[in-house]
Parts: sequence; C-alpha cells; structure tokens
Amino acid sequence: MTPSRDQLRAAYEQACRSEIEALKPGNVHLFADGHRMSAEQFVTSAEVSSGPLSDPGLPLGLRILEAVRATRRAVGTNTNLGILLLCAPLIRAAEMGGDLHGNLGTVLDRLDMEDTAAVFEAIVLASPGGLGSADAHDVREKPTAGLLEAMEAAASRDRIARQYITCYDDVFGIGVPALEDALARGESGMWPAIFAYMAFFSGFADSHIARIHGVETAERVRDEAAAIRAALQSTDGEEARIAFLMEIDRSLKARAINPGTSADLTVATLLVHSLRFNLHKDSVDA
Repeated sequence: MTPSRDQLRAAYEQACRSEIEALKPGNVHLFADGHRMSAEQFVTSAEVSSGPLSDPGLPLGLRILEAVRATRRAVGTNTNLGILLLCAPLIRAAEMGGDLHGNLGTVLDRLDMEDTAAVFEAIVLASPGGLGSADAHDVREKPTAGLLEAMEAAASRDRIARQYITCYDDVFGIGVPALEDALARGESGMWPAIFAYMAFFSGFADSHIARIHGVETAERVRDEAAAIRAALQSTDGEEARIAFLMEIDRSLKARAINPGTSADLTVATLLVHSLRFNLHKDSVDA
C-alpha cells in the first residue's frame, strides 16, 4: 500500500523529533542546546518543512527550496538543509510504493535541470556554515549540468552529496544496520538513534566538521568518536550513559565541534526505518 501524504508528513516529523530527542554528543538535542541553536528551533523547522517536503504537487527541487524558505521564515537560520536534501528524495521514493531503496535510485536518476536550479537556490538561501566557492558547479551560479553531476563533484568533501551518487550507501549500509542492531539488542527510547549517530560519527570524518575546522581536525575527532562509541557500548545503565555522553557533549561544544552531517544522516536513517517498517506495519494492520 502506498502511504498517504499525512503518513509521510508524520513519519518525517517523527524522524526529526526522535533525532533531536537523542543525546547526540556535540550536536543539538533536548539535553543541551549548542552552536547558537536550540532544540526548539529544530522541532519548529521539522513542523514547517514537512508540508513542502510531502507536497505531491511539487517537483523534488522545489520541495527542498520551499522547505528551506519555510524554515528561514520560522527560525531565521539554517537548521535543516542537510536533512531536507536527504529526506526529500526518500519521501518521493515512498510515494511510489514498493521497494524504497529501488525507488530511490529512480528518483535520483530523474532529477532534471529545474530540480538542480531549485536545489542550488535552496543551498544559497540556507547558507550552511563553511559554504565556499567552487571551480565547477558553484551553487551561486546558474547550473550548467545536472544535480547528480554537481553532487559527484562535491562527494569527496561532502558526505550528503555522496548519498546522491551512491543511492544513500551510508544510510542503508551504516545507519540502518546500526539502528536495527541496537533494536535487536533490546535498546529502546533514544538509544537506537544514538547508536546510529555514533556509527556515522565514528565511521568517517564528519564533513560539517571538516568544512569548519579542516580535514585534519575532522579525522582526529573521528578517532575520538570511535573511542566514545566503544566506551558507550560497554557502559551499563541509563544514568551512567547519560552522564558519560553529557561530559563528551560539553567537551565537543566547548571546542565548537558539531558533527552536523552525522546528525543529518541519523534523521535519514530514522526516516528509512519508519518508511520500511512502521508504515508497512500500519498498512498490514489496517
């Protein structure tokens, strides 16, 4: 059964809420704001962007652009560009019914020059931290090639761009298995989302950190994340886990380290899980 627009909108908002409710060290969450942003801004951003993202009357690029515009009007800052870039194709793929991952490849292959122009405009409007100029496919200029070509050119330095040319290899190959492994171990509440986040954070140099602080710092922090992940897995008890992660959170934020790409990929992971399992279960139960 193909999910309804209301179901897709709710699934997206829930994925965003679950991510912001999870204590993700270094990133914004309900336990602690950070980087001049609040958890409330992220919740608001999810609510105002869900309409454009799930609008079947809009092509993909315009969904992203209108969602960025809505976010800007509501919170006045870039809270969710990466989330929107990742979630819009997933929602469109879910609208097609059937195999989500297979549909996603079709959605990405069908992106046209109008989508490219709209996404470029959305990126400029959002003005993400560390956005510089580029010798080719500069988002401040009229696009001369399709979005996938532009994403391919950026993929080596931007993990979100990489998802577009790998059909979300990191989401389906790293995030979803980490989330499902946590659930299979009996983890509940915010912990499956945290373990998915830590799988990304420890798995590669976060490209948001690299844009702001440089690749060397991003690699060094990735090594820290690997140790954090291992320690978390061996820590028992929710209170002890929270205390441990809060100490790490304060340390990272004191250094202005924000693993924003890992957080964005976590939202996409949560959305995939919902689209593949929760919505399917609802349709079967109905």
